[in-house]
Amino acid sequence: MLLGKVTDSLWSTRKDEKLNGWKFMMVDILNQEEQKQGFIIAADNAGAGIGDKVLISQGNAARISAENPEVPIDAMIVGVIDAAEEE
Repeated sequence: MLLGKVTDSLWSTRKDEKLNGWKFMMVDILNQEEQKQGFIIAADNAGAGIGDKVLISQGNAARISAENPEVPIDAMIVGVIDAAEEE
């Protein structure tokens, strides 16, 4: 899984029909120090909003979260992080 921060929402009127009904978000990928390491476009299965820190699954794990292995999704927001604790 990846740690990320949602920066924007995306809309697409022309897309594969299997993607209809999915909300897409632009997410900065963060390292352990919460520094940006790049970005990814992810479908949202957790109700994330702009500014939220999120957990992202990729590949087959993302499609499992979508409950349809035929959906052409490579990244899925699967959780919104409420707090992180250092040990």
